[in-house]
Amino acid sequence: MSFVPTDPLGLDELLTPEDLAIRDTVRGWAADRVLPHIAEWYENGELPGIREIAKELGALGALGMSLQGYGCAGASAVQYGLACLELEAADSGIRSLVSVQGSLAMYAIWKYGSEEQKQRWLPGMAAGELIGCFGLTEPDAGSDPAAMRTHAKRDGSDWVLNGRKMWITNGSVAAVAVVWAQTEEGIRGFAVPTDSAGFSAPEIKHKWSLRASVTSELVLDDVRLPADAVLPGVTGLKGPLGCLSHARYGIVWGSMGAARSSFEAALDYAKTREQFGRPIGGFQLTQAKLADMALELHKGILLAHHLGRRMDAGTLRPEQISFGKLNNVREAIDICRTARTILGANGISLEYPVMRHATNLESVLTYEGTVEMHQLVLGKALTGLDAFR
Repeated sequence: MSFVPTDPLGLDELLTPEDLAIRDTVRGWAADRVLPHIAEWYENGELPGIREIAKELGALGALGMSLQGYGCAGASAVQYGLACLELEAADSGIRSLVSVQGSLAMYAIWKYGSEEQKQRWLPGMAAGELIGCFGLTEPDAGSDPAAMRTHAKRDGSDWVLNGRKMWITNGSVAAVAVVWAQTEEGIRGFAVPTDSAGFSAPEIKHKWSLRASVTSELVLDDVRLPADAVLPGVTGLKGPLGCLSHARYGIVWGSMGAARSSFEAALDYAKTREQFGRPIGGFQLTQAKLADMALELHKGILLAHHLGRRMDAGTLRPEQISFGKLNNVREAIDICRTARTILGANGISLEYPVMRHATNLESVLTYEGTVEMHQLVLGKALTGLDAFR
């Protein structure tokens, strides 16, 4: 068999025909719908037509993709991961839209919600007709969500919510916000219709990363909700942390999409850009860079695939997700930076995807758990000693 530069380890052989069909369908949609416009969207700091894009993603079955029932596709974890990879190869903002919708907002309702809540929200969210967001992070409570100040108090049979959430993807276009708040019983989740009185979601501007993504603050000023707005299936931090594990898994795959796009751009460029009378890909230092990038890219994809199989088997642990998120995002950033050096000055141009991916990944490195948090998760798992405090 011949050596395939785009699949040097033959990883496609690990995939079923259905896996490949799903991957290729998502890749084709991204090529047609996102890639022709993404540089302009990124430069303008906008994601125009986000509601139409959500409906298209719903039609693909990409929203709540690995969930069962309620109009969801019921795909395998590996298939969902492949979709994340292809979406982030287009842009991290598009993958974030899908991850927040499916792995955070929908997953929270699917896992912890009442049957009434599931019937009310999930079918429309799976179709992309309703967009959701996930309110956990606060201005002063990022890596320490237990310190959140948003609170919910009972008032008769109702709940009254007050607080702020920050850096919320999809916030200003969402129909429902899953909001986590302190209560007398512990941290609880609430399905908050965004047309509720006292709820607002001003969009955050002036970002230099994830520019083709809607990012908002959530403001809750005496938001009154009925008793059935609370998610009945969980109390405490294990609720939001369980959702974050699901989302982090998608990032393990998605970050490799950004890395692949940058690597392929550098590889193509190295074969055509001439200096000193020949393509720069013919020089030893450039080949060393390409070889190292290929190693980390395909090791990362193999790691993602392994974690996906464990998730499908029901044996994937949160510490293993931290292993994947920490490694793959960190290596993806390094691949992007090395690709930029191969492209030289052209590497900073939006005519190429490399700098856009690199700046996006700076956000991906931080959200869903910073490098330090995942190092401490693994440190605790390795030593049995908690170093968080």
